[in-house]
Amino acid sequence: MKTSELLVHCLEAEGIEYIFGVPGEENADFMIALEQSDSIRFILTRHEQGAAFMAEAYGRLTGNPAVCLGTLGPGATNLMTGVANANMDRVPMLVLTGQGATTRLHKESHQIMDVVAMFKPVTKWNASIRHPSAVPEIVRKSVRLARSEKPGVCHIELPEDIAKMETDEQPMQPHRYPHPVANSDQIEVAFSMLRHAKRPVILAGNGCIRRNASGELRRFCEITGIGVVSTFMAKGCVDMDADYCLYTIGLQARDVVACALDAADLVITLGYDMVEYHPLLWNAASNKHIIHIDSCPAEIDAHYQPELELIGDLPHTLATINADIERLGAVTRNLSQQSNTRQRMQQELLQHAGDETEQTIRPQKALADVRKVLGPSDILLSDVGAHKMWIARHYHCHEPNTCLIPNGFCSMGFALPGAIGAALVHPDRRILAICGDAGFMMNVQEMETARRLNSNIVVMVWEDHAYGLIAWKQQNQFGHHTDLGFGNPDWMQLSGAFGWHGHRVEKSVELQDALNTAFTESGPSLIVIPIDYRENMKLSERLGNIVCSI
Repeated sequence: MKTSELLVHCLEAEGIEYIFGVPGEENADFMIALEQSDSIRFILTRHEQGAAFMAEAYGRLTGNPAVCLGTLGPGATNLMTGVANANMDRVPMLVLTGQGATTRLHKESHQIMDVVAMFKPVTKWNASIRHPSAVPEIVRKSVRLARSEKPGVCHIELPEDIAKMETDEQPMQPHRYPHPVANSDQIEVAFSMLRHAKRPVILAGNGCIRRNASGELRRFCEITGIGVVSTFMAKGCVDMDADYCLYTIGLQARDVVACALDAADLVITLGYDMVEYHPLLWNAASNKHIIHIDSCPAEIDAHYQPELELIGDLPHTLATINADIERLGAVTRNLSQQSNTRQRMQQELLQHAGDETEQTIRPQKALADVRKVLGPSDILLSDVGAHKMWIARHYHCHEPNTCLIPNGFCSMGFALPGAIGAALVHPDRRILAICGDAGFMMNVQEMETARRLNSNIVVMVWEDHAYGLIAWKQQNQFGHHTDLGFGNPDWMQLSGAFGWHGHRVEKSVELQDALNTAFTESGPSLIVIPIDYRENMKLSERLGNIVCSI
């Protein structure tokens, strides 16, 4: 068989289900080989960036890698943003790019560039296949590294002449290895620190929604009553209705939730990535007592110097601590601050949630309606922009991986293609993407992909005719903002042109009904609302006046 056929068989052996992408001349042999696969489905996209975002959503929801594909040159460069986004958000994913023949890589030649070197900064590992016999090992290594904590992206390049070579090699069979666990003596030290703490708090990060860590975290909280502050990407690690849920932290401004961290005499970080929320913002004096529990050692930072690090499988570490607590018992703690924090944040969440007579639609009201319409296991995908800040603060979850927010690399354009990927994983759930008008237009071409696949998704566009988040930040810093306005298409004509259902909602009282209607429609639906971003500066003023009470 050809090397290209061997590559397909190796991906099949690894359980790859989807490849998203835009083929080119240099990976034609691979595409012809892929056509014969019974277990891998190829999804043709309208842009390589969209392909990467679809693969990212798949990886976040399943914990297994999908593949995004592009050809050499511009095909590879178009993948870069989505690849970087997935890698920094700790998502397992494979990237497969074509390349010119090895006989011309050493010289100036049409579309030739060093793709492997280009992808190196935004992947965990990458390699160019230079001999057919290397394919099984390269694929096995790529998938293992992509899945291993912390997950990320691995890149494979296949030159066109290598793809045509004959080979007798066979795929390697995958073997899963046991995850390393934390040292038991160190766990005992952590248990002792926990017993002596009077006001401990948990800062839960992205790692808490992987490998079923959420279940052990909830068990820990039920036993101890200790409150959980989560980063944006850890939403749903504990149920929003639980008394120990202290909601999310991550705005650059001081928020109500920061009071719980201020008052804590011990911060237990679980699966915490400082790419989401830098410790300078919650440990400015570098004086917090910190226990770092994660699969990897703590990042070196002057404001993050844990006294103890428990490195190993996160669910196993929590399970061991839980067993100790159940055996030896917990101690009485002062939970007044976390109770106060939760109550104050609940009051914030209720502001404007009941606006029914307003002629404008505030972010708080829009998200309150979304929460009412979506069930506990339904999925919201947020794009990046001012709306992301509101979603992060005001939309909360019952289950892990039911709110997907890019918060490491923070690329705009994620939500629409991401929703298409999510609908492939969970066709039985309601899938809602919320985008700003700027982010939506960055990958608007994937409306055709959604229509072709008949994806049952709803996309809500918050229209403000501007790069709203940049305006918000410039206004905060300088007292005014530069010209950030732009025009938009006629949204209803746009939705009709792509074969989507279309709804424009002007009044807050009509939004919930429009959402329910959209979710009963077959295929993709677009809802556009004019958003009242006067609330942005009002929120900034309120956050600037927050005083923590004991």
